[in-house]
Amino acid sequence: MQLEIVTPEKKVFQGEVTEASFPGASGSFQVLNNHAPIVSALAKGTVSFTTKEGGKQSLIVDGGVVEVKDNVIVVLAEKVIG
Repeated sequence: MQLEIVTPEKKVFQGEVTEASFPGASGSFQVLNNHAPIVSALAKGTVSFTTKEGGKQSLIVDGGVVEVKDNVIVVLAEKVIG
C-alpha cells in the first residue's frame, strides 16, 4: 500500500507500507492491504505504520483527515508534532 502524510507546510512521509494505524475521531483503527474505501476524521494522536525497509514508525498528528482507496492512503494532517 502507498501511504502519503501531508501537512499544510510540507509532505511528511511518502512510501510503501504493510499496515497503518490511525487515531480516528470515533476510536483507533488499522488499515491493511485491500481495505474497503473509507474517509475518516482524525483526532489528536499517534499515526503508526510499518515499512518493509524501516520497520515500525510513528508520529503524532494534531487532527486531520485520512482517505483510503485502492490501496492508497492519504493523510491530510493539521500538523505533525515532534
